[in-house]
Amino acid sequence: MDLRTYCLASLALLATGCASVPSRPLSPAVSAAALDSRSLDDPRLTAFLAASGTPTSSGDSWDLHRLTLAAVYFHPDLEVADARLAVAQAAIRTAAQRPNPSFNLTPQFNATNANPSAWTIGTAINLLLELFGKREARTGEAKALAEAARFDIDSASWQVRGRVRAAMLAVWSAERRATLVAQRRDLQVELTGFVERRVAVGEASALDLGRERATRDAAVLAAADATRDIADARVSLATAIGIPVRALDGIRLDYAAISDAAAPTNLPGHRRTALTTRGDVQASLARYAAAEAALKLQLANRFPNIAIGPGYQYDQGDNKFALSIQADLPIFNANGGPIGEAEARRREAAATFTALQAQIIGDIDRAMAAYRTASDSLDAANALAAQQADRKARNDRVFRAGAIDHVTLLTGEIEYAAGQDARLQALTEQRTALGQLEDALHVPIFTPALPTSATDGTMP
Repeated sequence: MDLRTYCLASLALLATGCASVPSRPLSPAVSAAALDSRSLDDPRLTAFLAASGTPTSSGDSWDLHRLTLAAVYFHPDLEVADARLAVAQAAIRTAAQRPNPSFNLTPQFNATNANPSAWTIGTAINLLLELFGKREARTGEAKALAEAARFDIDSASWQVRGRVRAAMLAVWSAERRATLVAQRRDLQVELTGFVERRVAVGEASALDLGRERATRDAAVLAAADATRDIADARVSLATAIGIPVRALDGIRLDYAAISDAAAPTNLPGHRRTALTTRGDVQASLARYAAAEAALKLQLANRFPNIAIGPGYQYDQGDNKFALSIQADLPIFNANGGPIGEAEARRREAAATFTALQAQIIGDIDRAMAAYRTASDSLDAANALAAQQADRKARNDRVFRAGAIDHVTLLTGEIEYAAGQDARLQALTEQRTALGQLEDALHVPIFTPALPTSATDGTMP
């Protein structure tokens, strides 16, 4: 075998490891245009909804379930989580790879001796043998991290749903409050007009007129603020879905899941399930398993790998064969530092898991306390609204009988509208607490199929 043959063989070995990956440049302009052109009428979104068992058409309304699926399709957070899963899965293949052998070629030329040949050519192939389960431990760590990334997708999905639900609740509340505030504004404007006419004929004082005008101006500003709150809530909803706000233009929203939500009946069971099967709980368990595998790897690294190097040397006409065996000598350390780090990381993973469960318990308890308090406030607001409705009906009868004037009638109607506004705020707080409970339990509470509780009610 001559020098040319050795060179060709080494080049062939190098060529087998070459691989090409196509370039995928990012263009900010193209990406921004794609994001800005998103729409709920996207045919691919329609196909995604149909594949999810939720077909839709242009005339259908969009409820919380459909908007959540749209967010799953559009929102970049889930794409990021999916990409992280792909990275973790690729890391499994990397961890499972066996080390490639190395090839050494050392040609030498002896200028003082040409008999029978001036050339000395040495070759060797070094094979690294990983022992004591190191590759298995490394692969186990990668698999555990991939499992954690898979559960992270579930957690990201719940976070996306929570943002969509909170934004949809804000739109629902803002639209209803805008209606109630507009009614109060119109009534206050009408009342101020009556007081102005009374002042003109000397039946009311300028102080009374100034007070009513100030109240009217405040009602006008409140109506403007309510309109602004609707716009802000719609922007939040579009952002939660991952679409531009104009994509919501002409879209009819179905709030049945918001208005009909009720607390789950089997709270202890859901609590146990949340503490053991929530996506972030399972991800934390998987990361602890990865820390265990990492510690196992470092313990195995106390024992050296062995490199075997069979070789051949053509030494000026003589054929020589060799076998070298190499191994690290654990003289100065026995991998104590990395073992200590891995053990500390395992302890950290265990503490993180315990802290997560404690946080979940606190979130559930906090949400339930807020729900009970808000439900009590809603009961009080419902009772007050019922009393105000009775007074309003009585005032209507008395006014038709001619026993009270228009000012007294309008004052009672304004009081009734204020009571409805307070009831809406109490109902919104209750629904917000239910949303916090849903986020803590990872159990869908805001579904139209759930029965309406005794404290619930739909706003007019």
